[in-house]
Formats: sequence, structure tokens, C-alpha cells
Amino acid sequence: MTWRATVLTLFPGMFPGPLGTSLAGRGMERGLWSLEARDIRASATDRHRTVDDTPFGGGAGMVLRPDVVDAACAAAMSEGDTRPLVFLTPRGTPLRQPLVRELASGPGAVLLCGRYEGVDQRVVEARGMIEVSVGDYVLSGGELGAMVLLDACVRLIPGVMGAAESAEEESFSDNLLEYPHYTRPAEWRGLRVPEVLLSGHHAEVARWRRAQSEAVTRERRPDLLSTEQRQGPAPRAPLHSAASPA
Repeated sequence: MTWRATVLTLFPGMFPGPLGTSLAGRGMERGLWSLEARDIRASATDRHRTVDDTPFGGGAGMVLRPDVVDAACAAAMSEGDTRPLVFLTPRGTPLRQPLVRELASGPGAVLLCGRYEGVDQRVVEARGMIEVSVGDYVLSGGELGAMVLLDACVRLIPGVMGAAESAEEESFSDNLLEYPHYTRPAEWRGLRVPEVLLSGHHAEVARWRRAQSEAVTRERRPDLLSTEQRQGPAPRAPLHSAASPA
């Protein structure tokens, strides 16, 4: 079954954008997933196609109207459509890999891209939207956030990536950041690849990579670790090659 994505936006011309290239683009061409961008303005009822109004209580900016947004959602989701409705907003919960995996394993998603000061909260609650933020910063709208979320989901759809194990060993797959990578040449600018990676000893390589993942996560993202992991011993292997440029 094709994984279906529908984006509700004031700027449908922004899509597919980068989602039409690389892995995501090839997956779309092969019918593994589909993308529809729908213009929220098409659900406006007045001759000026008005989608926003001033906020109650005063303040700067405009707010997307609940009746227009609700009509756009209704037009995008046919009866029996079980796809979750995701609202991209800075006030949402941070996007994390578990949610990405959950969305990727389902039938797809409908993404609402906020603009201006946001969306009337009544329609967010009435529609049971999942409020998601892609980071602690403010963008001009939810479109770029929607692209981030879709790219993260699409690459997990079976058949999109070349090797299933690639997704299993990535950052956040086990609440750990990924270990460092090396390739040819074995020595570059006086820096050598860690000897364990040249040993051919798969068990030792696996232990080294696990130690590297735990160490870099403890250093950079301790919030991902359990209390026991945060207090655990540092790995014996260094994060980087001991050699230095000549």
C-alpha cells in the first residue's frame, strides 16, 4: 500500500521541493509514497479568499481562521481516512525518531502548515491534531518543517532505502547518536583510521562502535540517555584518531 502524504499550505508551489529528489524522489517515482499539496485558500468562502483574521485579545499579526482550516481538513480527508493530522508549529512537542517511526509505519499523514501568528486553537483541538515542532526556533511557516518530517518518514518506508540495516544503525535508533565513520584512504593528512576498523574482527568493531555512540551521546546529548547511561564509565576508545596532522 502506498504511504500517502497530504500537505495543507498557503504555498502549495513549495512542494515537492527537495522531496522530489534523491531517495524520496525515487521512492515517489516507484509509487512507494505519494504527496499531494492542497491550497488552504481553496476552502475560503468569500470573494477575496480570506483565510485569516485579527487575534481576539489584541496583539500583532493574524491568525488562520478555524472555519477555513476545518474545511481544508475536511476536503483533504475522505470518510474513513485514518491518517493522523499533524500541525507544524513552534509550540508543538519536539519531533523525535519514535514519532517518525510511528508515522512511517502507518498509512501516511496529513500535515497542516501554520503561517502568520498561528492557527485558531479550537480547530486544532476539535480535529485532534498532533502539534509538532522541528526545533527550538521560529520559521516563516510550517512548510519547511513539513518537509523535514516527511523526509524523515519516507526514508523509513520499506524499499526507499537501499539497505534496511542503514536505518537501524543511525543516530537516535537506540537513543544514541551514531558512531563516527571512516573510509579510504586509511591515512589522510597524518590521521589514521582507528586500527580496530581495519582488524576484520566484527565483534570488536561492534563493541568499538557502541562505545563511540555512548561516548558522543554522553558528551553532546546526555538528555537522550538513562540515568545509568549518563553515569556510566567513559569508553576506552577515543572519540577521534590519536594521530594529529604533521
